[in-house]
Amino acid sequence: MSTMEEVFDKAMKILSKELSSRELMIFLRAITPKRGDSVKELREKTEDLTLDEVLELVKNAERKHLRSSMM
Repeated sequence: MSTMEEVFDKAMKILSKELSSRELMIFLRAITPKRGDSVKELREKTEDLTLDEVLELVKNAERKHLRSSMM
């Protein structure tokens, strides 16, 4: 039997292939519980990153999405 984590990972792979990055973000926002302060959490998670590093992470995610959608 699959665990919840395995099912979630499988679903994310499928969604990543079928949705654009923007569509995936909209979907995740819709299903994610609304708790806490997302701005504060984002700041905490990225406080050690430069703007260039953040931009590179976004570019890499876009490239990965483009490669997976071509398969």
